[in-house]
Amino acid sequence: MAARSRPKKSPSVIKRARQSVKRQLVNKMIKSKLKTLAKKVEEAITSNNTEEAQKTLIEAVRAYAKAASNGVIHKNNSARNISRLTLKVNKILLKAQAA
Repeated sequence: MAARSRPKKSPSVIKRARQSVKRQLVNKMIKSKLKTLAKKVEEAITSNNTEEAQKTLIEAVRAYAKAASNGVIHKNNSARNISRLTLKVNKILLKAQAA
């Protein structure tokens, strides 16, 4: 096995490494926010709070769409999560209307 070579020290490589760390932190923050919003929607669904579920769903859909458009998550991932949350909210809305 060959010994590992030293990392390059050109200014562009150093800057790229710096940018990558910043971008990683921002992406992590956004993904964490998405998970939190999804949990809020789920929580509203389990408590049968239709108004809160609808309100948080709109907020979650907006955040997922924005994350997908900025390239933080894949657009299909965003669409899948939005679809699943919407189906769950619609299900409790139908139950509320039937009752």
